[in-house]
Amino acid sequence: MMKLKAPSTLESRLPSAAGRERLLGAWGDPLLRAAWLDVVFLHFEADPALLQKDVPWELDLFEGRAFVSLVAFTMQDMRPRLGGRLAALPFKPVATHDFLNVRTYVKHAGEPGIFFLKEWVPNPLSVALGPVAFGLPYRLGKLRYDNLFAQEVTGRVEDARTGKALIYSCHADACAVHEPCAAESLEEFLVERYTAFTSLGWLRRLFRIWHPPWPVVPLQVEIQDLSLLSLTGEWSQSARLVSAHHSPGIPDVWMGRPHFVRPRGNAA
Repeated sequence: MMKLKAPSTLESRLPSAAGRERLLGAWGDPLLRAAWLDVVFLHFEADPALLQKDVPWELDLFEGRAFVSLVAFTMQDMRPRLGGRLAALPFKPVATHDFLNVRTYVKHAGEPGIFFLKEWVPNPLSVALGPVAFGLPYRLGKLRYDNLFAQEVTGRVEDARTGKALIYSCHADACAVHEPCAAESLEEFLVERYTAFTSLGWLRRLFRIWHPPWPVVPLQVEIQDLSLLSLTGEWSQSARLVSAHHSPGIPDVWMGRPHFVRPRGNAA
């Protein structure tokens, strides 16, 4: 079982650099590689007390404020880091598809990360494998994105079971240029995360990722339907949209294997 060490000098550096060191510091990581492309981030502020009820990890707050982000993107060509084309063959059925992640911000033993409240994918096999392999709260959905960067990006996600939906359209300034977030800003806090904490029953796990800092531009958002969020917890009843970003994505993301996490009282 993995023992978490509280970061020290790591936290004084860029989140991407700290994330890379954590990932490479664990035996066997990275395990997988993929591209995460055409990304839209929708950021909501939430009541910390309401949100904590739905989160089994300690919330990570920014100046006392709690946030939940919706991240709409396309994963492409997920495959093992080693083994080439032959090793990639078993991954083909789940290697490329759209995602909607609904994530909040947490920390454990000094390590910042995210916790997925819910995730929607269009692939039934992924829905079956995600919870078992990584503890991910997948639900089946119908996803349709037009997130290629232009002056407008749009998306629609519909829950397969209930029909509840997220429908958005976003506009960017015609002169906007994608660039990394300013250091120690709210935008960096929301976007630059390199550890995912999961919980499935009594089982607590984490997995780490690494990529260069996200290049982003701010977006203006119009939301036509937000009923999907009611499936993610009571926090959504009083949440308010505060900002949004677009990124063309990262062509080479490293993903670590799942690690079991000791309860906080037993961590060393």
